[in-house]
Amino acid sequence: MGILMFMKYMMFLFNVLIFLGGVCLLAIGIWIVADPDGFQSLITSNPLLNTGGYILLIVGLALVLLGFLGCFGAIRENKPLLLVFFILILLFFTVELVGVILSLTYQKLIKEEHFLLELQKYYKGDNSSEVFSQSWNSIMIALSCCGISGLNDFDNRSHFHDLYPSAPWPEACCKRDNPLLSGAIKDKQKCMENTPDYTNNQGCFITIAKSLKKYISLSGAIGLGVLGIEMFAMFFSLCLYYNFD
Repeated sequence: MGILMFMKYMMFLFNVLIFLGGVCLLAIGIWIVADPDGFQSLITSNPLLNTGGYILLIVGLALVLLGFLGCFGAIRENKPLLLVFFILILLFFTVELVGVILSLTYQKLIKEEHFLLELQKYYKGDNSSEVFSQSWNSIMIALSCCGISGLNDFDNRSHFHDLYPSAPWPEACCKRDNPLLSGAIKDKQKCMENTPDYTNNQGCFITIAKSLKKYISLSGAIGLGVLGIEMFAMFFSLCLYYNFD
């Protein structure tokens, strides 16, 4: 009886951890979908990265429901619920294992060349009304950076140069009085002449890649932790299933 109670409480504990892991993945998914920094609009051309936030939302929500189901089944000592829980957790374990491997593998997709190609192909300047260009303008101003690797990203290989052949780079690359509030440009002419302290010469890739890799790594780490917990949860659910009357 004492061993059965121990397994029951351990089952409850591990399902609480699964529930919390689901909440964490759900929160990261919401962050990506809510897109506070405009990063999502920059990766819409890559289906794997673009759908990552929605996948995390679905997996997080499923884990929250599974954690609740496992806790309820353990407390109520309900064998059918425990069996359903075991089957579902086994399926999710398999899917999550593949997902974690892919999430850690696809960090390699965050390459400077990919972002540079997209910027030069789709960026349309400071006054463009479409989302891609507006997002890039916001990022370059807020982070005080220019393009992917620097000012040369807007040379004759870019669509921006085709639209504005007389402009060496967009005004978003100019230093401002208050970048976080999109303050006034210090001196546009000196900026376009690349006068020191008037132009942001550093590219944005380092900052963007660091942020994206951080959340991919965080998702992968949480996923690995949840996988370990799920293994114990499956074990205890089977033990309880065969011991409950």
